[in-house]
Formats: sequence, C-alpha cells, structure tokens
Amino acid sequence: MDFKQHIRQIADFPKPGINFFDISTLIRHAEAWSTATELLTEATARWNPDLYAAIDARGFLVASPIAVNAGRGLVMVRKKGKLPGEVRRAQYGLEYGSDEVEIQIDAVHPGQKIVIVDDLLATGGTILAAAKLLREAGANVVGAACVIELAFLNGRARLEMPVTSLVSYDSE
Repeated sequence: MDFKQHIRQIADFPKPGINFFDISTLIRHAEAWSTATELLTEATARWNPDLYAAIDARGFLVASPIAVNAGRGLVMVRKKGKLPGEVRRAQYGLEYGSDEVEIQIDAVHPGQKIVIVDDLLATGGTILAAAKLLREAGANVVGAACVIELAFLNGRARLEMPVTSLVSYDSE
C-alpha cells in the first residue's frame, strides 16, 4: 500500500516555511489505517517491548492500536502540565521552536523494555526527550516507531536506538 497517497501536506503550518505532514487523512481511511498499525505492530515486535510510550498528541493515535495489537500497555509522554501527580520533565527542540514533555514518576519500572511511538520523526528532538525521561526512570528504550520520517532532517542519525518508519520523505 502506498501510504503517501493517504498523507496530506499543508504548507506554512504551524508557521510560515513549515510543511506539515498530516496523518488525519490516513486515519480517516479505515483500510489504510488498519494496515499501517498492523505493519508497525509487526515491525516493533522484534524488540519484544514490555510497554509502548506514546508521544502527545498524534503519537497517542498511532501507539494505542499498536499496543492493543501487541497485547502490551501504553505510557503517555505528555506536553508540560497535562499529567496529574509527580512527573519527570525534559525540554526538547522542534523544527520550529522548543517545548517540554513529561511522564508520571511511576509510569515505568527499572528494566522495562520500551518502544517510543510518534506520528512523525523530524529532527528527533521529541523522541530524544522521551527517551531521556524513560531512561532516567530506569527503563530500557529498545526502539522507536513512527508513521512518517522526514529523512532530509536527519533525525534518525541523532537517535540512540533502532527506528522503524512506514513512509520516508527525502525532501520537503
């Protein structure tokens, strides 16, 4: 299946000069979405994770069906101020700014194997921040998965774990 046919690109969002890769059109197509999540489930199974870590917000949409398909639990990596209770926090850079992510202090246990899931890999900053939080909690980040990889931004080269993606764009 050609997933690129189901991914819309929106120019100048969220700010001028940024080309946004929108998965809402993929999610709307039941067969394509089901195939995408099944393929990502199969691709991440080789790492035998205990849990999947979903990055706020579109990563939740991707990771949830993968975790269910794999029979595993899900940890939320949220933007600052969205989780109750005590949290760990890390700042990260975006293609168009910076932000912070958090996990609850008891979200993972030492030694658990985690696969981080997001909709898109650009510079790698968000996944790196999530990995930092998970490792600080004692977890073993065994891989990362995404629907879209913007290869021209070289995010994969910054990551310290194997990565799988369904679609790669070599230029904007």
